Amino acid sequence: MIERMATSMLDRAIYSYSDVDRLVGLHTGTAKRWLDGYSRAGRFYEPILRESTTGSEAVTWGEMVEARLLAEFRSRDVTVQSLRPAIEQLREEFGRYPLALARPFLDVEGRELVRVVQERVGLGRSLQLVVVRNGQSILTAATERFSEAVQYVAGAAGTIRPDPRTPFVVMDPTRTFGQPAIRNVRTEIIAGDYSAGSSRDELADLYDLSLDQVDEALRFELIVGRDRAA
Repeated sequence: MIERMATSMLDRAIYSYSDVDRLVGLHTGTAKRWLDGYSRAGRFYEPILRESTTGSEAVTWGEMVEARLLAEFRSRDVTVQSLRPAIEQLREEFGRYPLALARPFLDVEGRELVRVVQERVGLGRSLQLVVVRNGQSILTAATERFSEAVQYVAGAAGTIRPDPRTPFVVMDPTRTFGQPAIRNVRTEIIAGDYSAGSSRDELADLYDLSLDQVDEALRFELIVGRDRAA
């Protein structure tokens, strides 16, 4: 029953491609390529995070979470397309959203299975999710950063902090339609009110937030509007 509830949560289609680009910090169009594939020079590249192209413009919570992990590798001198064979095999082992589950990262046997898959497909070290150290499979720095941002519920990602610089800001598929929020108040609403002339004190009183929380909401919206468009 708990596993079915977790799967149902991951299947919630509450985002658009542009949402993913904005909230994960990707160049415009990247989420669509990762999730629905793309063509270049007469060749079609299959999606990384879906088994095959679907044509759907809706993005599930599970896909959003997995895109958040892939984003940890986006600045490397490699293409995340190289992760596709590994993700395909992890999907066979763990289910539809392997990167949105706790077991591949928090469970010792799960990490070992990830290591075996990486070795089987010949995944380059710069894209690896786990590495062997002192005879044990441990998370790489990129995967560790991702895992620390996630709170798992019933073995699946239940909430995620979209940016480590704003720890109050949380994305929860069961609240505010999965949009970034602080205490169930969407950050974009706080930023919109501030731009319209409301003071920080007024916003704190209106939404029952501390000034630090108001400031963090404003900071987050600056981040997604500036750094993530770069």
